[in-house]
Amino acid sequence: MLAIGDTAPAFTLPDQTGAALDSKSLKGQRYLLYFYPKDSTPGCTMQACGLQSDLAQFNDLGIRVLGVSMDSVASHTKFAGKYGLRFSLLADTERQLIEAYGVWIEKSLYGRKYMGIARSSFLVGANGKIEQVWEKANTKTHAQDVLAFVNGGAAAPAVKKAPAKKAAAKKAPAKKAAVSKAVAHKSPAKKVAAKKTAKKK
Repeated sequence: MLAIGDTAPAFTLPDQTGAALDSKSLKGQRYLLYFYPKDSTPGCTMQACGLQSDLAQFNDLGIRVLGVSMDSVASHTKFAGKYGLRFSLLADTERQLIEAYGVWIEKSLYGRKYMGIARSSFLVGANGKIEQVWEKANTKTHAQDVLAFVNGGAAAPAVKKAPAKKAAAKKAPAKKAAVSKAVAHKSPAKKVAAKKTAKKK
């Protein structure tokens, strides 16, 4: 499988409309190339719909989304039409790009081994080099995972909550001090009461 820093392989493949897409036309543009096993299967459908839902954000960032599988143009046409997918689905029926990226691997299902596509994605930079790799893309959160990476991550909220916890911790000694003062005030009163009792006796 190709890694970060590798040069993205050149390709010419048809999309769901039957039009050929040449990688030369992507020169100077960032694009997300995501490989998936098969059209209309549950996981692949969830992943594709997630990317479609956030497609406007990818467009705003200047990132083109391209899906790749071994399905035919006809299959891609049906898949895209059924779920309203408005990004390119490339038909790599002869595994030209699939093998070039090293995502044609041995898989196992219920103990049976077979060859198939590793669900993985590659973000290619404007310079034609691979910026990031998702070896096992999460079908539910893939779009958000990619956008989080492109936007520099999304861990800021968790970091901001830390000071609040420290402030709460600092308040604890104050409560102890208050209790100590209360005890200090009460103890003399008890001693006086004890002396008076002693005198009466």
